[in-house]
Amino acid sequence: MRVALYARYSSDNQRDASIEDQLRLCRARADREGWKVVGSYTDRAISGASLLRPGVQELIADGLKRRFDLILTESLDRLSRDQEDIAGFYKRMRFVGISIVTLSEGEVNELHIGLKGTMGALYLKDLADKTRRGLRGRVAEGKSGGGLCYGYDVVKQFDANGEAIRGDRTINEAEAAIVRRIFVDYLAGQSSRTIAMTLNKEGVPGPQGSEWGPTTIHGNPKRGVGILNNELYVGKLVWNRLRYLKDPDTGKRVSRLNPESEWVIQDVPELRIVDQEVWDAAKARQKSLAYEPPTEPGENTLNERRRPKHLFTGLVKCGCCGSGYTMISKDLLGCFGARNKGICENRLNIRRDALEKSILTGLNTHLMEPGLFKEFCQEFTREVNRRRIERSTDFEAWRRESERTERELDKAIQAILDGVPGARLKDKIGTLEARKAKLTELLASAQEPPPLLHPNMAEIYRKKIAALHRELQSGETEPQAAETFRSLVNQVDLVPEGGTLAIVLRGDLAAILRFVAGKKNPDVLSEAGVLDDLLSQGSVVAGTGFEPVTFRL
Repeated sequence: MRVALYARYSSDNQRDASIEDQLRLCRARADREGWKVVGSYTDRAISGASLLRPGVQELIADGLKRRFDLILTESLDRLSRDQEDIAGFYKRMRFVGISIVTLSEGEVNELHIGLKGTMGALYLKDLADKTRRGLRGRVAEGKSGGGLCYGYDVVKQFDANGEAIRGDRTINEAEAAIVRRIFVDYLAGQSSRTIAMTLNKEGVPGPQGSEWGPTTIHGNPKRGVGILNNELYVGKLVWNRLRYLKDPDTGKRVSRLNPESEWVIQDVPELRIVDQEVWDAAKARQKSLAYEPPTEPGENTLNERRRPKHLFTGLVKCGCCGSGYTMISKDLLGCFGARNKGICENRLNIRRDALEKSILTGLNTHLMEPGLFKEFCQEFTREVNRRRIERSTDFEAWRRESERTERELDKAIQAILDGVPGARLKDKIGTLEARKAKLTELLASAQEPPPLLHPNMAEIYRKKIAALHRELQSGETEPQAAETFRSLVNQVDLVPEGGTLAIVLRGDLAAILRFVAGKKNPDVLSEAGVLDDLLSQGSVVAGTGFEPVTFRL
């Protein structure tokens, strides 16, 4: 009788000598039975939840080749703890005439397969439940539920009995500085790919000493993975966001997102690395760049989310036919309508670097006619401030009338207390109460008027444009500055004039005004109807209107 021996242990915490102990017992049984051992197969520190183990796969392959007549192992759960796997293994071996004998159960039959397979599956489930219960209690104490993320170190300490205290973490200052840098670079407009490449070029080791990759940076916001999504960096420990299942075909763990109601969240402020303002700004940028499925048939929102390759990609249009100016060679731009459709006579081309240089050179003085913009700013400021003063006047009048009404009511009540018949004051008190209620409603619904606009709006504009020009020429701030520029200029027209191309920029006036207002005064255009009224006044712009704003270089 040719016999194959099989041994396995499942955890790194178990002794490697466990394999030798199992094989020694099996050899002793084979010697007593007079069987000839022709081979031994082992799997070290591998779970029995799957048959995708090198040792057992080799055992199956040799069994199908009839290289032995019997398999001997310590117990059936050494072969597998999965009901489906152990049943399939038994059927394959029986098909080629190979018996299975264990030291615990003896010769295995269908009854053993059913009972032991079920017991093995229940054991795995019970073990998983106990492990999760222990981890949940650890998380409730503000300790880690397992694993170590970038930016932290494991704290090794022991209790009075010498037992290891698990789950404590401390900030790794060197790695924390890299985390903060990643957030700063991301908010400066750099992509996750650019950040990863820069860190690799500088030789900065990534998580677990590996190289940085784009997904290491941006990860998956919904699953909370990736540097930009790890809420532990803002002092919030989130556990049970994901659950893991083994793919029955590959044996690999696959993650599934749990409902948010099952998440366990614990505040750990001592582990905060990133300021809340920086975190919120990064989340806002992620949301603005996130892909949203199209709502209309044929709509492809990915085109809108694609990052422009060059500063003016997608903005340059032919002033004759409206077609885009596209790359016709490595550095040359030409009219797509003339070159590819034959619908335009404009055959003038322009080098991309020359176009960018012309626009950037004239940015300080020609992004919009300074005198015209100054005139508009003055008129706009006067009109908005006039309306705000009117609102402020109304607000003050309501407040003073409310105080006066309150005093009249107090006098009427005092008169009744002094002996004046209430019937004579009934109508007056009713009128005062109704007016007081109305004024209270008006004051509650009205907001305090915002501060007046800065009277020197045009000068602020000039300084901001100069700063934008400098940022566009700087390698560090260029990505963020490019996004700002593209928000102000929504089209660049190239118009043939006398054998050359005139450059005409078309901008969004509302975006320009918001750009001037900045973060300190974001409601510059909130006055209802002011902008529409001013845009309709030809005198403000010498009769040309502001839709769109155009200026030439």
